[in-house]
Amino acid sequence: MPVLIDGSTRVLVQGITGRFGQGVARRMIEVGTRVVAGVTPGRGGESVWGVPVFSTVKQAIEAMGEMDASVVVVPGPEAKAAVFEAFDAGIHTVLMRVERVPLHDTLEIVAHARQKNIRLIGPGSAGVVTPGKASLGGLGGFMGSSDLPKIAFKPGRIGVVSRSGGQTSTLSWAVCQAGFGVSTAVHLGSEPILGTTLAEILPLYQADSTTDGIVYFGEIGTPMEEEAAEIIRAGGYTKPMVAFIAGRGLPGGLRFSHASAIVEGGKGSAESKMQALRDVGAYVVNRPEDIGPTLKQIFGLGREVAGG
Repeated sequence: MPVLIDGSTRVLVQGITGRFGQGVARRMIEVGTRVVAGVTPGRGGESVWGVPVFSTVKQAIEAMGEMDASVVVVPGPEAKAAVFEAFDAGIHTVLMRVERVPLHDTLEIVAHARQKNIRLIGPGSAGVVTPGKASLGGLGGFMGSSDLPKIAFKPGRIGVVSRSGGQTSTLSWAVCQAGFGVSTAVHLGSEPILGTTLAEILPLYQADSTTDGIVYFGEIGTPMEEEAAEIIRAGGYTKPMVAFIAGRGLPGGLRFSHASAIVEGGKGSAESKMQALRDVGAYVVNRPEDIGPTLKQIFGLGREVAGG
């Protein structure tokens, strides 16, 4: 099975009746996701894009059967209750398509997920997509009149992992433009505390027979890449990795892009992250446009890593 999702994954959307939730559900359905049910308190009996809506997760499961994953699309202050409802219902993969979650709520959510061995993606994740099969959070689906999803998310054998939602699409586009395709693309999330880190996602790509290697977009702030380097050093990930780290040369105390992207106490600089990854054999590029040529260098000019 590809990383996290495939065409058989049964998905529930919490917050499906809101304007944003409806858009997320539509993009997921567009790429073939099995969206089985939606949940919005007090809105049971309605439907969105043909998907039945229930007032609670428990009611949805009783009526439609077990769910493999939930996508949470609710306002930040309401996220904790929604996520815990999914946890308590026995759903083992939860994607938080929600930002501005109070920090103390995030800490409690992440701790609870790890205690129960639940795979939590986010908060602040734009989603996960296995092109041609399924999407959690709508990543890879339509974007108004944009054709980007069609040219950026073609099926293939290169994984994409990113700390930026927008750069997840950009990296996938670079992979496809170079003649390769994407196995599974994951936006880990843009918040300071995440349910799944780079170090924790790498073993999933290692175990995935449909992935030959990955590309990664990182930013300054947090020791995420240094922790991932330790996983690689220990043999937890042995496939090729091409990485670009944004924010080189920025001084300490300056925030870059996301709330978590800040260098403090001499830690989390782009330079330290790049060196840590280089030390364990990753291909660290200085410019995003070097990603495609580096993939060709690794896998051989003219070789197309596609299908799967």
